[in-house]
Amino acid sequence: MGKIILRLDRVMADRKISLKDLSERVGVSNVNLSKMKTGKISAIRFSTLEAICDVLQCQPGDLLEYVPDSEE
Repeated sequence: MGKIILRLDRVMADRKISLKDLSERVGVSNVNLSKMKTGKISAIRFSTLEAICDVLQCQPGDLLEYVPDSEE
C-alpha cells in the first residue's frame, strides 16, 4: 500500500506565508502545523483542512499527494 504525503511546506513556500502567520490565520497551534508541515501526523480534521485551503487559496489536492509503493 502507498502513502499520503502532505505538501503543506511547498504550498506555504509558493504563497510566501510563514508558519506563524498561517497558524494565526487558521487557528491551529504552531506545534500542530509544524507536525503537518513535516508529515508527522496520521490524521487531519476536515475543518482544519478547509481552513488551511481557505487561507492558502488552494485545493486539498494541492496539499495531499498519494505515492504508491514501487512495484518491482
